[in-house]
Amino acid sequence: MPATSTATWAPDPFNQRAVYDEVGFLHLLSKELWNGHSCCSFGVPADFIKENPNTFAALYRAILTAAAMARDPKNRPLMAEVLSPANYLNQPKTVLEQVLTGKFADGLGNVKNVPNRADFDPFPWYSMAVWILTQMKRWGHVKGDVRYKDIAEKVYLLTDARKRMAEIGMAAPKADYQKFKVMGKEFDYSKPDAYVNSFAIKRT
Repeated sequence: MPATSTATWAPDPFNQRAVYDEVGFLHLLSKELWNGHSCCSFGVPADFIKENPNTFAALYRAILTAAAMARDPKNRPLMAEVLSPANYLNQPKTVLEQVLTGKFADGLGNVKNVPNRADFDPFPWYSMAVWILTQMKRWGHVKGDVRYKDIAEKVYLLTDARKRMAEIGMAAPKADYQKFKVMGKEFDYSKPDAYVNSFAIKRT
């Protein structure tokens, strides 16, 4: 049979696992598409927060504390050891160390050093919520006029984030929104519909 190849978008650490198993290579890191992109999320229903305020606060502080620990480069080798067993990520420790420390083989014979390959920023920027909504509109998941700002500020509990960060001595950004680039295109959170309409490929 003829040899075939496929290109895949895979998150850390599974992209690095493909290199480790010698079945793939890294073409781009996700940070090269969007530096500081959103990733995992912590979400609970509003009713849960109302009925269990202390539990919610404790959960939030625990996540913030873990994020602060994870952002410190000196803790990355320990993270690799803790996360590698089967009850967590079930990946070789070497794979996780390469992802978390940023010193990794790319599968093309190179060893790269990108210390900020992975980051753990727990701040829920409203602008990220607005960007996600633009993509939902772009691909037809929401229709009509979208109240981007209202939805972002209702769902992303930025006030809670600042409060819980202060409780554990973390400094929160002063701004609620920020501009950023995705695949070289600047996203202006104040002009979401213009951003949606700027794409030649969309389903709206």
